[in-house]
Amino acid sequence: MTGLEDHLRGLWLPLVTPFQGGALDERSLRRLTRHYSAQGIDGFILGATSGEGMTLREAELERLVAIVRDEMAAGRRTLPICLGLSGADTARLKDRLDETADWPIDGYLIASPYYVRPSQRGLLAHFETLADHAAWPLALYNIPYRTSVNITNQTMLRLAEHPNIVGLKDCGASREQSIALLRDRPKEFRVLTGEDANFFEALSDGADGGIVLSAHVETATFAAVYAEAKRGNHDAALARWHEVADLTRLLFAEPSPAPAKYWLWRCGLIDSPEVRLPMVEVSSELAAAIDREIERRTKVAA
Repeated sequence: MTGLEDHLRGLWLPLVTPFQGGALDERSLRRLTRHYSAQGIDGFILGATSGEGMTLREAELERLVAIVRDEMAAGRRTLPICLGLSGADTARLKDRLDETADWPIDGYLIASPYYVRPSQRGLLAHFETLADHAAWPLALYNIPYRTSVNITNQTMLRLAEHPNIVGLKDCGASREQSIALLRDRPKEFRVLTGEDANFFEALSDGADGGIVLSAHVETATFAAVYAEAKRGNHDAALARWHEVADLTRLLFAEPSPAPAKYWLWRCGLIDSPEVRLPMVEVSSELAAAIDREIERRTKVAA
């Protein structure tokens, strides 16, 4: 699959990475891939924040990509894959681009350098260097509350001119900044929100879609929110949004992706809610709240 910019819209799923006994749980990963490939999602993000990518060894990350691609090939639907990469060393990230250049992916999702807090000139040079080097297109990831640096719109608009930078996962500083970027961006530059709780709001503002962890649950409803918004049916989109808005708070009540993994485990989609340190599994209080919500939704569906 080529032309990432043509596919970087709609509902993308930042797939959790299942573990069991400290290892990649390949059986659960295959089950997840089959399940979500049959749902109304438009692409997978692998090995990023929700996938606990910073805890994955290179061999695990490569196996993760291979399994997801293999399961899709065996099914009836092939979706684009973006590989999440992050780091604060431009040279090391160039090496990672080389190491993954022949993997069966369609692009990268690359976050701002964390901790070092580069200037806007530094961000510009960092991302342009990576885009010049990458074999696959890049979507950037602006999330200043994790990286301590915000990519300003002035910098982003310059980066959007690069032919190998095709979009943005927007977890930026403010709605005002996001609206201004949507107004001023080049026509083919895609902007997807990465803030689950703002999915409907971002679509109303003109975003091209979302990368939504909460869509692991009630996937069809999240897809319907996007579909109705795209058709211009504001009231219908809002009505569907009200069905899942509370989920976006529940699934982020403790550090993600532990709540989503607990939900998926309780529903039988993964064999363990295991996460890797420094993440820990959900508290007993949140587990009880999730159990109640699963029971409530099961009764409503019945």
